[in-house]
This record gives sequence, structure tokens and C-alpha cells, in this order.
Amino acid sequence: MNAEQEEGPLRERVQRLEQLVTSLEARLQQLEAPGLRALPTPPPAEASAPVPEAPARADLEAHLGTYWLSRLGIVALITGIAYLITYRFGELGLLVRVVLGYALSAGLGAFGLWLSRRYLLFGRIVFGGGLALAYFVTYALHFIPSVRVIDSQVLALVLLAAFVIGIVVTAQRMHSETVAGIALFLGLHTGMLSDVTAFTLLSTTLLAMGALFFLVKNRWVIVPLSSLVSVYSTHTLWAVRAPSLVPGAPDDGRLLLSLAFLALYFLLFAVALLARPRELSVRAGLAFAGLNWGGLLALGAYEVETRSPSNLFLFLLAVALAQGAGALGARWRQAPAFLSHAFLALGAITLALAMPAHFSGRALVVSWLVTGTCVGLVARALASPALRGLSVAILLVGLGASQLTAVSASGVLAAAFACFLLAERLGVLRPAWLSPPVAFRGHGLLQAVCAAGAGLSLLWLTGQEMPAGLVTLGWAVTALGLFAVGFAFRERRYRFVGLAGLALTLGRLLLVDLSRLPTDQRVITFILLGVILLLISYTYTRLKDRKA
Repeated sequence: MNAEQEEGPLRERVQRLEQLVTSLEARLQQLEAPGLRALPTPPPAEASAPVPEAPARADLEAHLGTYWLSRLGIVALITGIAYLITYRFGELGLLVRVVLGYALSAGLGAFGLWLSRRYLLFGRIVFGGGLALAYFVTYALHFIPSVRVIDSQVLALVLLAAFVIGIVVTAQRMHSETVAGIALFLGLHTGMLSDVTAFTLLSTTLLAMGALFFLVKNRWVIVPLSSLVSVYSTHTLWAVRAPSLVPGAPDDGRLLLSLAFLALYFLLFAVALLARPRELSVRAGLAFAGLNWGGLLALGAYEVETRSPSNLFLFLLAVALAQGAGALGARWRQAPAFLSHAFLALGAITLALAMPAHFSGRALVVSWLVTGTCVGLVARALASPALRGLSVAILLVGLGASQLTAVSASGVLAAAFACFLLAERLGVLRPAWLSPPVAFRGHGLLQAVCAAGAGLSLLWLTGQEMPAGLVTLGWAVTALGLFAVGFAFRERRYRFVGLAGLALTLGRLLLVDLSRLPTDQRVITFILLGVILLLISYTYTRLKDRKA
């Protein structure tokens, strides 16, 4: 009886908990619905009933009408008001400019709050537009000459910083990513509607810091990601609209100022990314790392190439070192492996791009081969598929450059062969501390590419070293050597490369040598080629008998 008496209250508690969870789920649907009230959950459809296509089209139409049109509308509205303030408020009195500007923003914000009582998401979009408009009014009171009221740049920056803090606090208290995104994005957008100066860059940096707060605090991705794009876009306008330097004229310090801003952007976004890296998805982490690197590299290289071309190599090396520091920071913060590997891969790409800025000819080819080999060693140590694929790509670039740039030194081709052979072996010799070995898609393809690169390097080397009449014979000997390597390593890929080399040898023999070579050289070539083919076939026959 005691067990039955205890079971009754327990069942009642479970029922109450179930009712509470159901009510919370219904409320959550109401809050997350994009501008539409949540409808009652329909009963589950029968398994045999077909799924109609009309609701899907209706949902798409509702999403476009409520989500995208509202955002595009508020962007257009704030842009128009910003142009109105820029080009017409100068005709008004001093007090009227300030009062009218803030009155417009306050009215728009109040209208948004009123709308949010019934249409939560739509009202918050309008409210965020009001915050953005108030930020632009504060920005215009110092920066736009026709509306200028505040002469002190320090005071204007303090007011802007206070306003950004106000936006952050308001959005955080409302716990609304919509308000934060609309207000910060429009603040960045309106700053690009007029001339972009150093003061504009400072204001965009303040807005970016506000957006990064939400990345660190709430792990919101869209708001800081859009801020990252907007910050680098603003800097692009500043760089492109800058007056070009007269050849031979000294730089007025603009290059150092530009690089300082770029370094600040990169540092801010990298630190925010590594603050709580375990809570980021793979897609978000790669997007932040890639866009941050791309903005720094493209804009910095453009500025340095325009104003100080001799320092381009040093700048690219600095960017590569910054990516290496990011990888160390990711390891220190115990971030997922993909993040540190991404930093290293971006650093390796930057290093490869830096080589043509300093080297040329044979030295450029060797630098690419050494870079690709070093990246392969790092890939083996970290068991990184991305780095290993990148190392193979850099080696292929070096091998292609040796032919395109007419660098045909035997030492370069021999180094290319050694690098490809080492890269292929790195995929087989796994680190001892990895148990079990790490397998990944494309592993066999990368090793096949490395084997093909080694065979191609060896064929080019042989063709260069052999006399003109014995090139075909040298190719045949090279193919025999590739078969020997394949049998020694017990790797089929080298034997297939050897077969491809024999096919090239036979093609050259039939298409070139029969019509050009003297009789004695034809005799020697055919006899030795026949011996080589029979020797390889005999080896295959013995191996087949052993297996039988």
C-alpha cells in the first residue's frame, strides 16, 4: 500500500511537468515566429497521407514578405533619412538640427516599440532602425560639415562610444539579435554614405566592438559577421577614394595609419573568435577566420603595393606570422582542431603568395618546393587533411612554375621529385601518437597526385639530362625505376605511374623517333625498350605465381 500511495503524487507531478513543458513550447513558438503569430500545433498527419506542396510555397512567400522585405524596407528608410540629414539639415538652425534629428529617431523607435506589442519581430526591426538613426545623428553632428555642431573630435568619439554602449545594453536587455543586428548594421551602413575618413574608421571600430560583444557573450554569429564585412568594406572605400601618390613624393603617414587600422580589425575579430571557441560551429569559425584573413590580406597588400611596393614581402610575412599566432592561440584556448588547422592553412597560403614578391626564377621555384614540403611536415605532425592537400597544391605550383618560367635546372627537378616523394610518404608514415590512424576522404587521391608529381618530375629530369636522340630510352629507364620504387614500397600507385611513363615512351617512339632518329639509335632504343618491357612483365608474372 505504501508503494501505491507514493505512486499517486509522483504521477501527478509528472503530469504537471508535462503540461508546463507544453505551455513553454507554445510560448517559444510565438516568440520565434518571423512576424506571424504562432498557430496551434496541428495534429500529426497520418503516415499514408501525401504531403501537399502548397504550404511550402506559402511558407516561402511568408518568409520573403515578413523577413526580407521588412529588413530591406528599414535599410531603405534609414538610408533616405540619412541623405536628408546630410544634404538638407544644413539649411536649418543649430538647435533645430539636433532636436529634429533626435526627434525623428525617437519617433521611429517609439513606433517600433508600439508595433512590437502585436508583431514582435517586425516591431523590433523598426526599433533597431530608430537606434541606428540616432547613432547616425550623433555621428553627423561632428563629421558632416553641413550639420556640424560638435567641433571636438574627442568629444564626438566619446558620444559615439556611449551610444554604442547604449545600443549593446538595450539589445542585450531585450535579448534580441534582431535589434542588435539592425542597429549595428545600419550604423555601419550609414557611415559609408558620405566621405570616409579616419574618424569614420574609428566610429566603425566602435560599432565592431559592440558587435563582438554579442559574439563573445551570446555566441550570436550573424551580427558580428555582418559587422566584419561592413568594417572591411568601409576601409575599402577609404583606401580606394584616397588620392594617389605622386611618384617620388613621400608618404604622409597614411600607409601606417591604414595598416594600424587593419591590424586593429584583425586583432579584435581574432580575439573575439578565440574567446569561447568551443561553442562555435565549424561553418561559423571558418567564416570568421577566412573573412578576417581575406580582408587583412587584400586591403593591406593593396595599400602596401600602392604606396611602398618594396615592403610587400615583409607585409605578407607579417600576415603569415599573424595566422601562426592565431593557430597558437587556438591551441592555447583548446579550440577544436579545425580552427587551428584553418589558421595554419591560411598562413601557408599567405607564405606561398609572398614568394613571388621577393624571389624569381629558380629561387622562386625552390621557395615554393620548400614551402610545400614544410607544410606537408606540419600536416603529418597534426594529421591535418587540409594542410596535406595544401602542401600538394603548393608543390604542384612549384613544379609547373619550373616549366612555365623556363627554369629547367636539373637540381630543381630533382628537388621536385624528392619533395613529391616525401609528401607521398608522409601520408603513409602516420605519427606514432595517433592510434588508430586517422583516415579521411581524398587521402588516396592526394597520394596518387604526389606519386604522379614525382613521376612527372623524374621524366622531365631525364629528358633534360639525356642526349636528344636518347630521350625516349631515358624515359623507358625512368619508368623502370618507378616500377622498382613501386615494388620496393609495395605501392600500386607508383607502378601505375610507371605504366603511364611506358605509354608516353611508346607514343614518343612511334610518333617522333621512327621519323627522326638514325638507324643505329632506333635499333638501340627498340632493343632496350623491349628488354625493359619483358623484364617488367616477368616481374609481374613471378608476383602472380607467388600469390597463386
